[in-house]
Amino acid sequence: MPKNPKPQEHRLSVAVPAGFDAQAIPIHEVCEHQVKVAKHALDPSSLRNRFLNPPVWQPEITDENRHVIAADIIARRQVAGKITRAAVLIPLLLREEGLSVLLTQRTDHLHDHAGQISFPGGRIDPGDVNPDDTALRESEEEIGLDRAAVEIIGHLPQYLTVSGYSVTPVVGLVKPQAEYVLDAFEVADVFEVPLHFLMDPANHQVRVWESDQGGRRFYSMPYENRFIWGATAGMLRNLYHLLKV
Repeated sequence: MPKNPKPQEHRLSVAVPAGFDAQAIPIHEVCEHQVKVAKHALDPSSLRNRFLNPPVWQPEITDENRHVIAADIIARRQVAGKITRAAVLIPLLLREEGLSVLLTQRTDHLHDHAGQISFPGGRIDPGDVNPDDTALRESEEEIGLDRAAVEIIGHLPQYLTVSGYSVTPVVGLVKPQAEYVLDAFEVADVFEVPLHFLMDPANHQVRVWESDQGGRRFYSMPYENRFIWGATAGMLRNLYHLLKV
């Protein structure tokens, strides 16, 4: 069974360079021997109950998290405000054949995470009441998601990214829309992945990028012609850990 890297191992001191091709990084291991999520745990009623009555569980500390935690400790000794608070919506679409996860493909010209697959979301604005409000507002702005169609059922632990964000993942059950209106500046495409695929550890790959400053492990979850990795895969891993217990 794959083990989480120890703090002193596989630590990277900088973010990935521009033009970094995560898909070209070799697969180190696949998590196929880890505990599978029970099928009944992926239905709407079970998910509601899991967030209302969560078991004792531990979020996974990825290399990305570990680097930012270490950097933030140093930053707090020097200059405050190095971390930007943000929120994303993990939209679980209510399909007859089972829940699916709605994801976006970011445009290639963005400053942070250009071209990557992500959840709809963004930084918390001063006018936002809470992370839920941010996630719903950003989803409405980015893909035209009707907030009235979203039932928020819970949250995952905050996720720290190398781009300087502390992200609150907001989990919601969503009634599918006939079409989505994309913000052409931020979103290149929107698509769905079955939740059971993303919650199957046999589809979770660990890749290790080696650089002059050491190695960094990250998760990837390829689906058809889509390559899900980085922070999005890290948040999905935490959802997996919550549901597998």
